[in-house]
Amino acid sequence: MAAAPATTPAGVSGYCEATKTFRSLRPRVPLPPPDAPLSFTAFAFSLLPSPLPEHPAILDAATGEAVSFPALRSRVRALSAALRSPSRLGLRHGDVAFVLAPASLDIPVLYLALLSFGAVVSPANPVLTSAEIARLVSLSGASVAFAVSSTAAKLPTDLPTVLLDSDHFRSFLLHTDSDDGGVVVRQSDTAAIQYSSGTTGRVKAVALSHRNFIAMAAGSHALTNKPPRNGGESSRMLLAAPMFHSLGFYFVLKGVALGQTTVLVTDAVARRGIRAVVVEAAERWAVTEMTASPPVVTWMAKEGSDLKALERVVCGGAPLPTAAAESFRRRFPNVDLCMGYGSTEGGGISLMIGREECNRVGSAGRVSENTEVKIVDQVTGKPLSVGQNGELLVKGPAVMTGYVGDDEANASTFDSEGWLKTGDLCYIDQDGFLFVVDRLKELIKYKGYQVPPAELELVLQTLPEVVDAAVMPYPDEEAGQIPIALVVRQTGSKVTEAQVIDHVAKRVAPYKKIRKVFFVDSIPKSPAGKILRRQLTNYVQDGTLSRL
Repeated sequence: MAAAPATTPAGVSGYCEATKTFRSLRPRVPLPPPDAPLSFTAFAFSLLPSPLPEHPAILDAATGEAVSFPALRSRVRALSAALRSPSRLGLRHGDVAFVLAPASLDIPVLYLALLSFGAVVSPANPVLTSAEIARLVSLSGASVAFAVSSTAAKLPTDLPTVLLDSDHFRSFLLHTDSDDGGVVVRQSDTAAIQYSSGTTGRVKAVALSHRNFIAMAAGSHALTNKPPRNGGESSRMLLAAPMFHSLGFYFVLKGVALGQTTVLVTDAVARRGIRAVVVEAAERWAVTEMTASPPVVTWMAKEGSDLKALERVVCGGAPLPTAAAESFRRRFPNVDLCMGYGSTEGGGISLMIGREECNRVGSAGRVSENTEVKIVDQVTGKPLSVGQNGELLVKGPAVMTGYVGDDEANASTFDSEGWLKTGDLCYIDQDGFLFVVDRLKELIKYKGYQVPPAELELVLQTLPEVVDAAVMPYPDEEAGQIPIALVVRQTGSKVTEAQVIDHVAKRVAPYKKIRKVFFVDSIPKSPAGKILRRQLTNYVQDGTLSRL
């Protein structure tokens, strides 16, 4: 574990001695009155100039097909009316719409249309198995699904489903009745249900309100309301993160609010190999900004490309090795590599802004606007000061309203004063930069995806030859981390590594697959039976797994 620097005076750290908290050093961004009726869709379009800009709002990186801002608003209005029409779907405020589809130009239209009348958007990864999807549908309480022909078969058979690649759906976009029906959407209403494993255990349904997204978009608008450095008519942002992921979901909404052209890496493109395709798309469409996972940034630093228009790369989802960050900056000296830190539950907690901040290699930037954080001792809960390692707690308008139908998880995730516990060990230095030192939570981050060990351990233990098992992260240059399994076999069992890997692969999504198996005699556990994961990590790091 990396040691934090010696404690220094607060200075411009944002630390408040009176409250024992760290306040954002960003200017406070005004938000609409919380009791004012307002959907995210209405808020996003209210930020745009009138008349609406004619440049593309969304653009398919593979085909070049684009939808302008006037066309986007027209499609959103038509789709919203069609979805609510009693002769069509008859959806109502509060209905949960499960979305299981790859990236396409229809997805942002669908999101904005649903949000406009208070339906709840619940997107999921199309590569999940039918069993995994059934659990998410149950968690969210979805009453309808939107899918494509290739994913619909994974949905529960009793869930009404609309195919986005059908003539039926296309007719929705031509609906002429745009009467809003007097629907009132409150900022406190749930806008989205996204999925996360939280600090530990099985997947949970995260409820996010319209105000959560309004607050984040308002902050982004205040920070980026300036023309691109290249002198172009608008900024172009390449969205490589999938739109079912919390980062991709927010960025596609933010792009509309900021009047950007969002260039989508669609499924047709992604199948060709995400790293090369992302760079190719960035060059072809002369993007000024892009999202990139740590493996993509690492690859860009090695391979390079002629990205003359590129000004900014936002990287998050998993740690980026310092060597990779420094290599990227040498290869692209005119590009701001902006590291950020956040979560599905906590929203955008910190981010680098501007060249000076981006030079603070190793940090995750400064605390976001309108956000307050606290560092506490992970054992005693005592508030800590500048430069001291502890668990990061967060408060702010972007923090989730809670886990759906899970009072026990909510009680353990929020403290008695309403602070969200992140489960991450962090410190903030004397200049207000946040450093994520280690994870208290047990999640594995494979290419930015969350892989909960507990879920895989349950799957492993369904194999008759397995007596006990533990899953843990293993360093990998390309993926960041890969899931590996430590397995205790039945006496006399000859089950092989390949058989164990295959058993798990048939039951989980591809990104959750076990990549390596080590056969051991025992799994170290506490007296209460909890796996001692830190001890296992030490064994992997020093190459002494044979002790087990």
